[in-house]
Parts: sequence; structure tokens; C-alpha cells
Amino acid sequence: MPEEVIKEMWALIPTIVYFVVGLLLFGFSVWLMEKVTPFSIRKEIEADQNVALGIVIGAALIALAILLAAVIK
Repeated sequence: MPEEVIKEMWALIPTIVYFVVGLLLFGFSVWLMEKVTPFSIRKEIEADQNVALGIVIGAALIALAILLAAVIK
């Protein structure tokens, strides 16, 4: 294999590690958000059709993703 390909493959490893760490932190944050709220987020959005809660949780997840992207960079 050419040297450039091997260097590119080694440069890919930190990207994969950052992706996995970011995904784990995002998943942990969603789990924590579910545990902290006094009601079931899933039940409120799916069964009760609470659109306002869906919008608030979606905005919180987008903000969390932006924050994690800035921290990992």
C-alpha cells in the first residue's frame, strides 16, 4: 500500500473515536433527560400526541448536538 493511504487510514482513527464518544455522550444525555423528567417523554409524545413537548425535546437535542460538536472539535 502506498504511504499516503496508510497515513489517511491512521488519520481516520481519531475521527471514529470522536464519533463514538459523541454518540455515547448524546445517548447518555437522552437517557438522563428521560430519567430527570417526572413524566415519560415517550408516552407524552407518542400516546398523548403532545406536539409542544416534541418541539421542546427536539430543540434540546439539536442544542445538545451543537454543544457536543463544539466540545469534540
